[in-house]
Amino acid sequence: MEDQLFALRLGAGRKVEVIEDVNVKSVMPRLAVIIPALNEEEALPKVLADIPASLQADVIVVDNGSSDDTVKAAIRGGARVVVELERGYGAACLRGMTALHNPEIVVFLDGDYSDFPEEMTELIAPIIAGKADMVIGSRIIGRREKGALPPHSLFGNWLASRLLLVLYGQRSTDLGPFRAIRFDCLRALEMQDRKFGWTVEMQIKAAQRRMRVVEIPVRYRRRIGTSKITGSLTASIQAGTIILATLFRYALPFRTRKAPFPTKSEPEIGDQ
Repeated sequence: MEDQLFALRLGAGRKVEVIEDVNVKSVMPRLAVIIPALNEEEALPKVLADIPASLQADVIVVDNGSSDDTVKAAIRGGARVVVELERGYGAACLRGMTALHNPEIVVFLDGDYSDFPEEMTELIAPIIAGKADMVIGSRIIGRREKGALPPHSLFGNWLASRLLLVLYGQRSTDLGPFRAIRFDCLRALEMQDRKFGWTVEMQIKAAQRRMRVVEIPVRYRRRIGTSKITGSLTASIQAGTIILATLFRYALPFRTRKAPFPTKSEPEIGDQ
């Protein structure tokens, strides 16, 4: 698997089909991985170890104000580390973007070991094959460990997916954080959200700009430690409110909000 990439496409009924083999060594793009992390000292070493070495990825861990040894774990795992003290998933992702060294593809991956980093090869394959601008790893059409996504998360994903279709014409099953996107497309999206609306904002703007977005099934397991969102009903409601507000805000006609590409704010750690 590490010597071949399999180009994928969404067929009827959202089934993924192999359409061609792509040799990794001849087409491997410059790849960067952004991992937002908050108190993930236990999970992070596993995440970093499971990223396929053949991808030669530039891995950036964004410490979001951890009180444990997340930073040390990241450095030991060979990642570059940057700091974003403003708490928020979007804020951490935006900070990670400022540390990018002109990659061709950017992957976003959680640091809690709920995703399977070894599936990154399949995740980026449609982009390499020229079949997609953005690829979302869907936990809904993939195989999930029992209890990995609680009922309120499943309902929230269903509702958001329906609204994406009704409001923006984008077919999707999940707002999963494990995703890949061409760097030029990521910049064109002019991302703004600094909290939990980041993933849905990306999908909304991709639809508005008519980017080619596909899903592939990915596996999903119970995370290590307690989730900052799904582990708390209150946090889930807060995140759901932000997601719904984002869905309706960008649906307003003649919306032209823009934001400049983020600039560096904090120094990198362990990469001087």
